[in-house]
Amino acid sequence: MPEVKVKEGEHFEGALRRFKKQCEKAGILSEVRKREHFEKPSVKRKKKELAARKRLMKKLRKFNRGPG
Repeated sequence: MPEVKVKEGEHFEGALRRFKKQCEKAGILSEVRKREHFEKPSVKRKKKELAARKRLMKKLRKFNRGPG
């Protein structure tokens, strides 16, 4: 969990900016979006398989292009 301690004489905007950066690094917003609605395990599995297929196709396209 991100935690920011406001330093002596620091403006609120600076502390907020540091907090947002820590939240982004921790992946909190993407996790919240992912959990916003319930997703059945079968749907999760299909999405995971589709993402793996896309990665494979991208890798194959890159490989087939050749050395440049």
